[in-house]
Amino acid sequence: MSTQKHKDEITGVETTGHEWDGIKELNNPLPKWWIYTFYVCIAWAVVYWVIFPAWPYFWDGAWRHTSGAIGYTQRGEVASELQGVAAGRADILKQIDAMPIEDIAKNDSLMEVALAGGKAVFRDNCAPCHGSGAAGSKGFPNLNDDDWLWGGKLSDIQTTVTHGIRWEADADTRQNQMPRFLDDSMLKPEQINDAAEYVLSLSNKADDAAAATRGAAVFSQNCVSCHGADAKGNQELGAPNLTDAIWLYGGDKATIVQTISHGRGGVMPAWGGRLSSSTVKELALYVHSLGGGK
Repeated sequence: MSTQKHKDEITGVETTGHEWDGIKELNNPLPKWWIYTFYVCIAWAVVYWVIFPAWPYFWDGAWRHTSGAIGYTQRGEVASELQGVAAGRADILKQIDAMPIEDIAKNDSLMEVALAGGKAVFRDNCAPCHGSGAAGSKGFPNLNDDDWLWGGKLSDIQTTVTHGIRWEADADTRQNQMPRFLDDSMLKPEQINDAAEYVLSLSNKADDAAAATRGAAVFSQNCVSCHGADAKGNQELGAPNLTDAIWLYGGDKATIVQTISHGRGGVMPAWGGRLSSSTVKELALYVHSLGGGK
């Protein structure tokens, strides 16, 4: 390896003096535009460090950073944007808050805002139970169909959203209780089996006609006060329709026996204490718009 510098005969450029196996390294300087750009970038970095939050430091057991000369933060920028959005919606939300929910549904401009707001609120608060598409799951109702425990009118949905279901903190919550016929020794196991067969027969799924016949008497003595003589339920009590083959917990015999034996008592939060009245209306309007509202 040679370290002797000299000018390259072909290019006229001085070499660095490094040579490997006859290959010489030319000492080409960087272009001046590149050098100036590099210095500008250094200067800009120094200015950026001073103006914006950048310098990290360790204080009081945690890593922090300087706030910058202008006090800018992305969190503050987002907060400012959200305040602008809220201010732009304020007048419309006042109208929604003051107007009966049935009248909002007749106003196209208000409905457009309400549905957009309701969809966002549903995604943040209701989707964990009812699903992002509101199709529900075992124990959580499908909000797309026309099968409602407590009523599917706008006012019914608004009341349910506001006060919840069996929500102890709300004195006006929707309240009922499916009896625990076996646990509370109200019926014997064989009577519960017969009642389950009768319930299955209402949707043509019974396997034991004799048991279903006996179960009709059990149903008449114990269940008609809530589900009705025709077993089509009572929305004032939250009692489901047992004839439509739509089941909240499952429609197989084992599940029906379990329901009769041990009762059911799902809970839904009362959103009236967490959301504003206008937001509750937006949410109720959105749920109603999914296709199952009456």
